[in-house]
Amino acid sequence: MKNRSALLLVLILSISVMALWGCPKKAEVTAAPEAPKEAPAPAPQEEAKPEAAPAPAPAKEEVKERAPAAAEALQPIYFDFDKSFIRDDAKSVMKANAAWLKANPKVKIKIEGNCDERGTIEYNQALGQRRAVSAKKYLTDMGIAASRISLISYGKEKPICKESNETCWQKNRRDEFVVSE
Repeated sequence: MKNRSALLLVLILSISVMALWGCPKKAEVTAAPEAPKEAPAPAPQEEAKPEAAPAPAPAKEEVKERAPAAAEALQPIYFDFDKSFIRDDAKSVMKANAAWLKANPKVKIKIEGNCDERGTIEYNQALGQRRAVSAKKYLTDMGIAASRISLISYGKEKPICKESNETCWQKNRRDEFVVSE
């Protein structure tokens, strides 16, 4: 009887160790951007006029007026359920966001990772972080400096839609790109 209970205990421990051994240690982050097809030709530069005075610094009102343009230019991307890789339909949005960031080299952004309501708070915080990391990697692969990008995960704390259906959940599985100062 003792041998059987000892054998059963060893068997249970062995199965537990193998099950835990097989669990992934890190989330898979795959964000391989496509190479740009052709680089735009540089614009011809006009000759500098020696009399021209330097442009004055923009007033606070002008800076505030530019903020809506940034909000309109940087579009969110959406993810599949329980996934953190950049979907094919989001790659064009990421390219447009990268182009806007290249055109505005002094702008810093914060990528906000979000999830739908399903899952625990801890799991969704980690998933939102993986999504934000995936988007950051995609942008850095497109030539945006990593120092210009900060990350935050809101998990399921900032839903856009509060209904419990797939259409609503899809809207909540997103990364948002916010201009930070």
